[in-house]
Amino acid sequence: MAIAKKVAAAFALASLTIAAAEAKPKASATAAASAAASEHFRIMKVTPAYWRVTIDKPPFNIYGPDSMAPFNRVITAIENDPVLKVVVFDSAIPGFFLTHYDFSVPLDQTTSMPPGPTGLPQLPDMLVRLSKAPVVSIVSIRGRATGVGSELSLASDMRFASREKAILSQFEIGAGFVPGGGPMARLPRLVGRGRALEILLSGNDINGEIAERYGYVNRALPDAELDGYVDALARRIASFDKQSIAQIKALVNVASLPPDGAIGAEWAAFLESVQRPAAQELIRRLMQTGLQKNADVETNLAKYTGEANIQRNAGQ
Repeated sequence: MAIAKKVAAAFALASLTIAAAEAKPKASATAAASAAASEHFRIMKVTPAYWRVTIDKPPFNIYGPDSMAPFNRVITAIENDPVLKVVVFDSAIPGFFLTHYDFSVPLDQTTSMPPGPTGLPQLPDMLVRLSKAPVVSIVSIRGRATGVGSELSLASDMRFASREKAILSQFEIGAGFVPGGGPMARLPRLVGRGRALEILLSGNDINGEIAERYGYVNRALPDAELDGYVDALARRIASFDKQSIAQIKALVNVASLPPDGAIGAEWAAFLESVQRPAAQELIRRLMQTGLQKNADVETNLAKYTGEANIQRNAGQ
């Protein structure tokens, strides 16, 4: 009986979401998309039913408080467009899909932001909304997807990676704090408890081949084939009926998505842990080494977090 109620609710949610989207004038979604196009989340409408969102924030696609409003405009446009069926996220920056949170700005720039429509803080709110939107979301990972990049990937419906060039990780343990964008809730559902703990507690880099084997991504493809495969899949999905797509996704959500409260708890843990003395010391060491400035540090983050911890432990 409980399952039946969830299924009925899922159908109702999908239908209501579509109806709400169709009731809104297309101009509002177009305006939101146009605003986002000038930001570092750039929308390209391949067709009315198929968009690509390209992340373009040089030099390393670092996500910070200044990313919140542009990303929110993208998520709002995705939610509200009446004909959109599939969106693909990719990157314009060689070597980087989307990386970690920006440590160079005061934390109160983040904590002072009001909650989003779900009642969750801004970033968790947008990731939850992306997961629940009546639109299929796909990430095409070429380069490093670390921290927020991994969390955006996990919140999306499908993940495809370059076998040679993709690197995924939740590096936060190496910097002494807890991830905040939902990986503890989402990863075990994809890869199982043991592998989730390996990823989260080692902070190691996971290449495309291992990510596919673990279930971290749907497939790892040869780099030369990644764009063609993702584009063909997106076009195929975009050719199907929008209401059926939304209902299928809503029903899968019932069986697979974590509760919103679990995502909110992770953000609270992130904010608390990043202010602890151990995290502050490790972040300071990493910034002195060249975090957010040196391409080698950003590219080889697992190596440098390991060295920072060795140095810290030696000094105790």
